[in-house]
Amino acid sequence: MIRLHHAHQTRSMRVIWMLEELGVEYDLVVHDFFDKSMRSEAFLAVSPAGRVPALEIDGQVMLESGAMLELLAERFPEAGLGRAADHAERAEWLDWLHYAETMGQHCANLTQSHIMLYEDWMRSPTVMKLEAKRLAKVIERIEAQLADGRDWLLAGGFSAVDCAVAYGLYVGQHFVRLDDLPKTRAYWQSFSARPSFAKALPPDGARLLYAQEFYEVPNG
Repeated sequence: MIRLHHAHQTRSMRVIWMLEELGVEYDLVVHDFFDKSMRSEAFLAVSPAGRVPALEIDGQVMLESGAMLELLAERFPEAGLGRAADHAERAEWLDWLHYAETMGQHCANLTQSHIMLYEDWMRSPTVMKLEAKRLAKVIERIEAQLADGRDWLLAGGFSAVDCAVAYGLYVGQHFVRLDDLPKTRAYWQSFSARPSFAKALPPDGARLLYAQEFYEVPNG
C-alpha cells in the first residue's frame, strides 16, 4: 500500500509526478495548507512536524521527498527512473537529486519572505533580493547541463531527478524569470507537457499558496 499526504503547490508535487511516471497505484490524501488539518492528532502521528509530503509505504512512513524518489526508483527499477549503484550515471543522478533541495531551500526562503511574512515591516528587501539572485544562480546550472542539446538532466534520459528539480522551477518561476535561459525554459515546457505534471496541479477553485504569478522584490 502506498499513501501520499499532499498539499497543493508543495514538495509533495515531486512525489505525485514520480508515482504517476511509475504508473503505480497509490492513495492520495489532500490536506489544506491554510486550515489546521495538518495540526490534527491523526496527522501528527504520521508527520510529527505537521508537514507534507508524508509517504506511507509498506507499513513505514517517509518524510523527505528526495528520499521518497530514491526509494521509489529502487522499488520499481523497471521504469528506468533511477540509476543503479554500478551505473555510469549514478553519481550524477544522486548529485542532481540532492541539488534539487538547494533550489528548494532558496524557494522556501523566498516563499517565507514574500508570502508568510505578510506585513511589509516583517520583510527585508535586501534579503529578498539576495535570495532571488541566489536562486537565479542555482538555476543557471540547469542551463549549463542542457548545453549539449540533451532533453533531460541526464544524458541517459528522463529520470527521478527531473521530477525533483522540476519542483524548483515550478516554484522558482514565481520569483525568478527564465527569459535569459532558453534551454531551461524549453526543458520546463517539456516537463510540464507530460501527463504526470497535470496530476499534481491544484484543481480549479483550490486555495493557492502562490496566489500571484510573479512576486517582485519590493523597493527598500
